[in-house]
Amino acid sequence: MAYYKKESPVTPGQPARTGILLINLGTPDAPTGQALRPYLKQFLSDRRVVEIPRAIWWLILNGIILNIRPKKSAEKYAQIWTDEGSPLFVHTRKQAKLLEGFLSTKIESPYAVEYGMRYGNPSVESAIEKLKAKNCNKILVFPLYPQYAASSSASAMDAVWHTLHHTRNVPAIRVIRDYHTHPAYIEALAQSVRAYWSENGRPDKLIMSFHGVPRYTIDKGDTYYSECQTTGKLLAQTLGLSEEQFVIAFQSRFGKAEWLKPYLAPMLIELGKKKLKRIDVICPGFSGDCLETLEEIAMEGKASFIQSGGGEFNYIPALNERDSWIDAMCDIALENLQGWVTKK
Repeated sequence: MAYYKKESPVTPGQPARTGILLINLGTPDAPTGQALRPYLKQFLSDRRVVEIPRAIWWLILNGIILNIRPKKSAEKYAQIWTDEGSPLFVHTRKQAKLLEGFLSTKIESPYAVEYGMRYGNPSVESAIEKLKAKNCNKILVFPLYPQYAASSSASAMDAVWHTLHHTRNVPAIRVIRDYHTHPAYIEALAQSVRAYWSENGRPDKLIMSFHGVPRYTIDKGDTYYSECQTTGKLLAQTLGLSEEQFVIAFQSRFGKAEWLKPYLAPMLIELGKKKLKRIDVICPGFSGDCLETLEEIAMEGKASFIQSGGGEFNYIPALNERDSWIDAMCDIALENLQGWVTKK
Protein backbone atom coordinates (compact mmCIF):
# COMPACT_ATOMS: atom_id res chain seq x y z
CA MET A 1 0.00 0.00 0.00
CA ALA A 2 1.38 3.40 -1.01
CA TYR A 3 2.35 5.75 1.82
CA TYR A 4 0.97 8.81 0.01
CA LYS A 5 -2.61 9.01 -1.22
CA LYS A 6 -3.06 9.03 -4.98
CA GLU A 7 -3.59 12.47 -6.50
CA SER A 8 -4.43 13.76 -9.95
CA PRO A 9 -1.69 15.58 -11.86
CA VAL A 10 -1.88 19.36 -11.70
CA THR A 11 -2.80 20.90 -15.05
CA PRO A 12 -0.54 23.86 -15.97
CA GLY A 13 -2.47 27.13 -15.85
CA GLN A 14 -5.39 25.66 -13.92
CA PRO A 15 -6.79 28.42 -11.68
CA ALA A 16 -6.33 27.76 -7.97
CA ARG A 17 -8.92 28.31 -5.28
CA THR A 18 -8.84 29.08 -1.58
CA GLY A 19 -10.63 26.56 0.59
CA ILE A 20 -12.43 27.04 3.89
CA LEU A 21 -12.79 23.91 6.01
CA LEU A 22 -15.37 23.93 8.81
CA ILE A 23 -14.76 21.24 11.44
CA ASN A 24 -17.26 20.15 14.07
CA LEU A 25 -17.14 17.42 16.70
CA GLY A 26 -19.13 14.74 14.89
CA THR A 27 -22.10 12.43 15.15
CA PRO A 28 -23.03 8.79 14.67
CA ASP A 29 -24.59 7.79 11.36
CA ALA A 30 -27.81 6.65 13.04
CA PRO A 31 -29.41 6.64 16.52
CA THR A 32 -28.65 2.97 17.09
CA GLY A 33 -26.29 1.05 19.31
CA GLN A 34 -24.65 -0.45 16.24
CA ALA A 35 -23.86 3.01 14.85
CA LEU A 36 -22.84 4.44 18.23
CA ARG A 37 -20.19 1.82 18.96
CA PRO A 38 -17.66 2.78 16.22
CA TYR A 39 -18.39 6.47 16.75
CA LEU A 40 -17.75 6.27 20.50
CA LYS A 41 -14.70 4.09 19.97
CA GLN A 42 -13.13 6.67 17.65
CA PHE A 43 -14.07 9.54 19.97
CA LEU A 44 -12.95 7.93 23.23
CA SER A 45 -9.75 6.53 21.70
CA ASP A 46 -8.49 10.05 21.01
CA ARG A 47 -5.56 10.82 23.32
CA ARG A 48 -6.67 14.45 23.37
CA VAL A 49 -10.03 13.43 24.85
CA VAL A 50 -8.92 10.81 27.37
CA GLU A 51 -5.43 11.10 28.88
CA ILE A 52 -5.57 7.98 31.01
CA PRO A 53 -2.60 5.61 30.38
CA ARG A 54 -3.34 3.67 27.20
CA ALA A 55 -3.21 0.12 28.56
CA ILE A 56 -5.57 0.89 31.44
CA TRP A 57 -7.93 2.90 29.26
CA TRP A 58 -8.00 0.19 26.56
CA LEU A 59 -9.34 -2.28 29.10
CA ILE A 60 -11.93 0.14 30.45
CA LEU A 61 -13.06 1.29 26.99
CA ASN A 62 -13.29 -2.12 25.32
CA GLY A 63 -14.23 -4.15 28.36
CA ILE A 64 -16.87 -1.90 29.89
CA ILE A 65 -17.79 1.35 28.13
CA LEU A 66 -18.28 0.04 24.58
CA ASN A 67 -20.46 -2.77 25.94
CA ILE A 68 -22.74 -0.44 27.89
CA ARG A 69 -22.71 3.12 26.61
CA PRO A 70 -23.69 2.66 22.90
CA LYS A 71 -27.21 1.50 23.76
CA LYS A 72 -27.74 4.24 26.36
CA SER A 73 -26.36 6.93 24.03
CA ALA A 74 -28.49 5.64 21.15
CA GLU A 75 -31.62 6.09 23.27
CA LYS A 76 -30.66 9.71 23.89
CA TYR A 77 -29.89 10.37 20.22
CA ALA A 78 -33.24 8.85 19.21
CA GLN A 79 -35.03 11.58 21.17
CA ILE A 80 -33.48 14.39 19.10
CA TRP A 81 -32.91 12.73 15.71
CA THR A 82 -34.53 14.41 12.69
CA ASP A 83 -35.59 13.23 9.24
CA GLU A 84 -32.41 14.86 7.87
CA GLY A 85 -30.12 13.22 10.42
CA SER A 86 -28.61 14.34 13.69
CA PRO A 87 -29.08 18.05 14.51
CA LEU A 88 -25.32 18.65 14.67
CA PHE A 89 -24.85 17.24 11.16
CA VAL A 90 -27.82 19.19 9.79
CA HIS A 91 -26.73 22.51 11.28
CA THR A 92 -23.10 22.12 10.23
CA ARG A 93 -24.10 21.28 6.65
CA LYS A 94 -26.45 24.26 6.48
CA GLN A 95 -23.86 26.60 8.01
CA ALA A 96 -21.31 25.56 5.36
CA LYS A 97 -23.78 26.20 2.55
CA LEU A 98 -24.88 29.55 3.97
CA LEU A 99 -21.29 30.65 4.61
CA GLU A 100 -20.41 29.88 1.00
CA GLY A 101 -23.38 31.96 -0.15
CA PHE A 102 -22.72 34.88 2.18
CA LEU A 103 -19.06 35.02 1.15
CA SER A 104 -20.06 35.32 -2.52
CA THR A 105 -20.99 38.95 -1.82
CA LYS A 106 -17.61 39.63 -0.19
CA ILE A 107 -14.99 37.62 -2.12
CA GLU A 108 -14.11 38.06 -5.78
CA SER A 109 -11.41 35.39 -6.16
CA PRO A 110 -12.32 31.66 -6.47
CA TYR A 111 -13.02 29.85 -3.20
CA ALA A 112 -14.82 26.79 -1.86
CA VAL A 113 -16.33 25.76 1.49
CA GLU A 114 -16.47 22.20 2.84
CA TYR A 115 -17.21 20.69 6.23
CA GLY A 116 -15.90 17.64 8.06
CA MET A 117 -16.41 15.94 11.41
CA ARG A 118 -13.58 15.09 13.78
CA TYR A 119 -15.36 11.83 14.58
CA GLY A 120 -17.77 10.05 12.27
CA ASN A 121 -18.88 11.18 8.82
CA PRO A 122 -18.15 13.12 6.71
CA SER A 123 -14.56 12.91 7.86
CA VAL A 124 -12.02 15.72 7.89
CA GLU A 125 -9.98 13.68 5.42
CA SER A 126 -12.88 13.49 2.94
CA ALA A 127 -13.47 17.23 3.24
CA ILE A 128 -9.81 18.01 2.50
CA GLU A 129 -9.91 15.67 -0.49
CA LYS A 130 -12.96 17.54 -1.83
CA LEU A 131 -11.17 20.87 -1.46
CA LYS A 132 -8.06 19.52 -3.18
CA ALA A 133 -10.24 18.14 -5.98
CA LYS A 134 -11.48 21.70 -6.49
CA ASN A 135 -7.84 22.77 -6.82
CA CYS A 136 -7.63 24.54 -3.49
CA ASN A 137 -3.94 25.19 -2.86
CA LYS A 138 -4.67 27.18 0.30
CA ILE A 139 -7.02 26.03 3.08
CA LEU A 140 -8.29 27.95 6.09
CA VAL A 141 -9.16 25.51 8.88
CA PHE A 142 -12.14 26.82 10.87
CA PRO A 143 -12.93 24.61 13.92
CA LEU A 144 -16.41 25.51 15.14
CA TYR A 145 -15.28 25.84 18.76
CA PRO A 146 -15.27 29.46 20.00
CA GLN A 147 -13.15 28.61 23.04
CA TYR A 148 -9.89 26.70 22.52
CA ALA A 149 -9.42 23.37 24.25
CA ALA A 150 -6.87 20.68 23.49
CA SER A 151 -9.66 18.08 23.51
CA SER A 152 -11.66 19.91 20.81
CA SER A 153 -9.76 22.56 18.83
CA ALA A 154 -6.36 20.86 18.97
CA SER A 155 -7.91 17.49 18.17
CA ALA A 156 -9.50 19.00 15.07
CA MET A 157 -6.06 20.25 14.05
CA ASP A 158 -4.65 16.75 14.64
CA ALA A 159 -7.12 15.37 12.09
CA VAL A 160 -5.90 17.90 9.53
CA TRP A 161 -2.21 17.18 10.17
CA HIS A 162 -2.82 13.43 10.04
CA THR A 163 -4.43 13.75 6.62
CA LEU A 164 -1.67 15.99 5.28
CA HIS A 165 0.99 13.64 6.62
CA HIS A 166 -0.04 11.26 3.83
CA THR A 167 -0.56 13.95 1.18
CA ARG A 168 2.01 14.58 -1.54
CA ASN A 169 0.75 17.97 -2.74
CA VAL A 170 0.23 19.74 0.61
CA PRO A 171 -1.77 23.00 0.47
CA ALA A 172 -0.88 26.09 2.49
CA ILE A 173 -2.71 25.95 5.83
CA ARG A 174 -3.99 28.56 8.23
CA VAL A 175 -5.90 27.66 11.40
CA ILE A 176 -8.38 29.69 13.43
CA ARG A 177 -7.38 28.81 16.98
CA ASP A 178 -10.37 30.42 18.72
CA TYR A 179 -12.77 33.35 18.47
CA HIS A 180 -14.05 33.57 22.04
CA THR A 181 -13.76 37.39 22.20
CA HIS A 182 -14.61 38.23 18.59
CA PRO A 183 -17.09 41.16 18.64
CA ALA A 184 -19.27 39.66 15.88
CA TYR A 185 -19.55 36.34 17.74
CA ILE A 186 -20.42 38.04 21.04
CA GLU A 187 -22.97 40.25 19.28
CA ALA A 188 -24.55 37.23 17.56
CA LEU A 189 -24.99 35.59 20.96
CA ALA A 190 -26.43 38.79 22.42
CA GLN A 191 -28.87 39.17 19.52
CA SER A 192 -30.11 35.63 20.00
CA VAL A 193 -30.79 36.31 23.69
CA ARG A 194 -32.44 39.67 23.03
CA ALA A 195 -34.67 38.13 20.36
CA TYR A 196 -35.73 35.35 22.73
CA TRP A 197 -36.43 37.76 25.57
CA SER A 198 -38.39 40.13 23.35
CA GLU A 199 -40.83 37.29 22.62
CA ASN A 200 -40.81 35.51 25.99
CA GLY A 201 -39.86 38.06 28.63
CA ARG A 202 -36.80 37.93 30.90
CA PRO A 203 -35.80 35.27 33.47
CA ASP A 204 -34.74 35.57 37.09
CA LYS A 205 -31.31 34.30 36.04
CA LEU A 206 -29.47 33.53 32.81
CA ILE A 207 -27.24 30.46 32.97
CA MET A 208 -24.38 30.24 30.48
CA SER A 209 -23.44 26.59 30.26
CA PHE A 210 -20.22 25.45 28.61
CA HIS A 211 -19.06 21.90 27.94
CA GLY A 212 -16.86 20.74 30.78
CA VAL A 213 -13.31 19.35 30.69
CA PRO A 214 -11.23 17.66 33.41
CA ARG A 215 -9.76 20.14 35.87
CA TYR A 216 -6.23 18.74 35.44
CA THR A 217 -6.14 19.89 31.81
CA ILE A 218 -6.40 23.49 32.99
CA ASP A 219 -3.73 22.91 35.64
CA LYS A 220 -1.45 21.62 32.85
CA GLY A 221 -1.85 24.74 30.72
CA ASP A 222 -5.12 24.53 28.73
CA THR A 223 -6.72 27.96 28.28
CA TYR A 224 -10.30 26.71 27.98
CA TYR A 225 -11.60 27.76 31.41
CA SER A 226 -10.22 31.28 31.06
CA GLU A 227 -11.73 31.68 27.60
CA CYS A 228 -15.16 30.45 28.74
CA GLN A 229 -15.12 32.94 31.61
CA THR A 230 -14.14 35.75 29.24
CA THR A 231 -16.89 34.91 26.76
CA GLY A 232 -19.49 34.73 29.50
CA LYS A 233 -18.52 38.07 31.00
CA LEU A 234 -18.44 39.77 27.59
CA LEU A 235 -21.90 38.44 26.79
CA ALA A 236 -23.23 39.60 30.16
CA GLN A 237 -21.68 43.02 29.63
CA THR A 238 -23.19 43.31 26.15
CA LEU A 239 -26.61 42.37 27.56
CA GLY A 240 -26.22 44.81 30.44
CA LEU A 241 -26.54 42.12 33.12
CA SER A 242 -25.42 42.54 36.72
CA GLU A 243 -23.42 39.79 38.46
CA GLU A 244 -26.60 38.59 40.19
CA GLN A 245 -28.43 38.12 36.90
CA PHE A 246 -26.19 35.48 35.31
CA VAL A 247 -23.97 32.55 36.21
CA ILE A 248 -21.40 30.50 34.27
CA ALA A 249 -21.55 26.71 34.65
CA PHE A 250 -20.14 23.55 33.04
CA GLN A 251 -22.01 20.50 31.79
CA SER A 252 -21.39 16.95 30.46
CA ARG A 253 -19.13 15.68 33.21
CA PHE A 254 -17.87 12.14 32.57
CA GLY A 255 -16.09 9.81 34.98
CA LYS A 256 -15.02 10.33 38.60
CA ALA A 257 -12.25 12.92 38.14
CA GLU A 258 -12.83 16.55 39.10
CA TRP A 259 -14.04 18.63 36.15
CA LEU A 260 -14.54 22.37 35.77
CA LYS A 261 -16.90 23.82 38.34
CA PRO A 262 -19.57 24.81 39.07
CA TYR A 263 -21.30 21.71 37.71
CA LEU A 264 -24.55 22.52 35.95
CA ALA A 265 -26.58 19.48 37.07
CA PRO A 266 -26.46 20.11 40.85
CA MET A 267 -26.80 23.85 40.22
CA LEU A 268 -30.16 23.30 38.50
CA ILE A 269 -31.39 21.21 41.42
CA GLU A 270 -30.27 23.85 43.91
CA LEU A 271 -31.95 26.65 41.95
CA GLY A 272 -35.11 24.56 41.79
CA LYS A 273 -35.07 24.09 45.57
CA LYS A 274 -34.81 27.88 45.92
CA LYS A 275 -38.11 28.11 44.00
CA LEU A 276 -36.81 30.38 41.25
CA LYS A 277 -39.73 31.31 39.05
CA ARG A 278 -37.79 31.18 35.80
CA ILE A 279 -34.32 30.47 34.47
CA ASP A 280 -33.03 30.59 30.90
CA VAL A 281 -30.03 28.55 29.74
CA ILE A 282 -27.78 29.34 26.78
CA CYS A 283 -24.75 27.32 25.60
CA PRO A 284 -22.31 29.82 24.04
CA GLY A 285 -19.69 27.18 23.23
CA PHE A 286 -21.89 25.32 20.74
CA SER A 287 -22.20 26.73 17.22
CA GLY A 288 -25.15 24.43 16.52
CA ASP A 289 -27.63 22.48 18.59
CA CYS A 290 -26.70 18.87 19.29
CA LEU A 291 -27.17 16.06 21.80
CA GLU A 292 -25.60 18.06 24.63
CA THR A 293 -27.94 21.02 24.18
CA LEU A 294 -31.19 19.41 23.05
CA GLU A 295 -31.22 16.33 25.29
CA GLU A 296 -28.89 17.06 28.22
CA ILE A 297 -29.98 20.68 28.69
CA ALA A 298 -33.44 21.14 27.17
CA MET A 299 -34.75 17.78 28.42
CA GLU A 300 -32.72 16.44 31.37
CA GLY A 301 -31.82 19.84 32.76
CA LYS A 302 -35.36 21.10 32.51
CA ALA A 303 -36.72 18.03 34.29
CA SER A 304 -34.19 18.37 37.14
CA PHE A 305 -35.01 22.03 37.71
CA ILE A 306 -38.79 21.60 37.67
CA GLN A 307 -38.83 18.39 39.72
CA SER A 308 -36.73 20.16 42.37
CA GLY A 309 -39.37 22.83 42.78
CA GLY A 310 -38.38 25.38 40.14
CA GLY A 311 -40.80 27.19 37.90
CA GLU A 312 -40.24 27.87 34.21
CA PHE A 313 -37.15 26.55 32.39
CA ASN A 314 -36.19 27.79 28.92
CA TYR A 315 -33.35 26.75 26.66
CA ILE A 316 -32.26 29.49 24.25
CA PRO A 317 -31.28 27.75 20.98
CA ALA A 318 -27.71 27.79 19.72
CA LEU A 319 -26.74 30.19 16.95
CA ASN A 320 -27.46 27.57 14.28
CA GLU A 321 -28.36 29.36 11.03
CA ARG A 322 -29.07 32.84 12.40
CA ASP A 323 -28.03 35.54 9.91
CA SER A 324 -26.01 37.31 12.62
CA TRP A 325 -23.97 34.14 13.16
CA ILE A 326 -23.33 33.48 9.48
CA ASP A 327 -22.28 37.13 9.18
CA ALA A 328 -19.94 36.61 12.13
CA MET A 329 -18.50 33.50 10.49
CA CYS A 330 -17.82 35.61 7.39
CA ASP A 331 -16.05 38.28 9.45
CA ILE A 332 -13.93 35.71 11.30
CA ALA A 333 -13.02 33.90 8.07
CA LEU A 334 -12.19 37.08 6.14
CA GLU A 335 -9.89 38.34 8.89
CA ASN A 336 -7.93 35.09 8.60
CA LEU A 337 -7.98 35.04 4.78
CA GLN A 338 -6.16 38.34 4.35
CA GLY A 339 -3.68 38.10 1.52
CA TRP A 340 -5.25 34.88 0.23
CA VAL A 341 -8.44 36.25 -1.34
CA THR A 342 -9.48 39.35 -3.24
CA LYS A 343 -12.40 41.16 -1.66
CA LYS A 344 -15.15 42.82 -3.66
